[in-house]
Amino acid sequence: MRPGATFGLLLALLFFALVRINADEATASRVLRLSGNPEMTSLVARWSAAFEKSHRNTRVETHLTGSDTGMAALYTGQADLALLGRSPTLSEIQAFEWIHHYKPAQVEIMTGSLDHAGKSPALVLFVHRDNPLAMLTLEQLDAIFGTEHRLAPADLLIWGQLGLTGEWADKPIHLYAPDTMSGTGRFFRHVVLNDRRMMNWAQLTEFNDTAVPRGRTHDAGRQIIAALAQDRYGLAVASLDFTTAQVRPVPLTVTATRGTVIARQYPLTRAVMACYGRKPGVPVDPLVREFLRYILSREGQQAVTDDNGYLPLTAALAAEQSAKLE
Repeated sequence: MRPGATFGLLLALLFFALVRINADEATASRVLRLSGNPEMTSLVARWSAAFEKSHRNTRVETHLTGSDTGMAALYTGQADLALLGRSPTLSEIQAFEWIHHYKPAQVEIMTGSLDHAGKSPALVLFVHRDNPLAMLTLEQLDAIFGTEHRLAPADLLIWGQLGLTGEWADKPIHLYAPDTMSGTGRFFRHVVLNDRRMMNWAQLTEFNDTAVPRGRTHDAGRQIIAALAQDRYGLAVASLDFTTAQVRPVPLTVTATRGTVIARQYPLTRAVMACYGRKPGVPVDPLVREFLRYILSREGQQAVTDDNGYLPLTAALAAEQSAKLE
């Protein structure tokens, strides 16, 4: 064979080898599509960078525009994993089930914050600084906020029914809380009222986050605390980041602290969820499983701690959630 022909043949073989290598790399390349809560953006970026570094030929795409849109992206096939600052709603579960004929799988990936608005903060009960109330229980909250009681025998409508005397004894309890149909409001109703919607409307004032272009703020709690500061006979549901000198938090059997929230000892602690599709009897998609395992690992939970907002799971709870992926 002539030298020129040999050289040409070698070039051709090299070309086809490169094409084959590129094709193999394209085949091996994996993309994980994430949707969900934009408050997780910085944390998800840290998770994604670490995961891509340890999983070659894997790319994580994030579209964090909201928990509501996150679930919609999941059940319409635009995302592989939805990261929510709350549990999915009944209507979201039904929408997923209508399309896929099975319910979405869920695991807890973090604990909500203690005092960061927008990052699933624990809900806290507040009274005016002049109010002498020492403590509340879930049973009392059921009787104060609801009318179809799961825990309490009857309505609690005045401060005297909570043991207060003197000028407080006959004063009605004025209630201030987030919109009962918001994510925060639904969580409160779920824990306190067992999802019932019949509430003490006569004494309840609800607040919404202020609308802004392309979304909403996280200031309902600030509005609630401002209203309570002007009402000595009020009782409010908000989060600790909005505490002022005019109000004070009341323990709900236990005090909301970083420790009691992480340990899930505080009753109004919130969980941060990941939702994904998994047909009954079929293993979890390998890429979804690997990513969730990383999040639930010691390294993944350390990233939660370092991000300063959301709180990590306990080691036992992380192991429990990871077992759901098997």
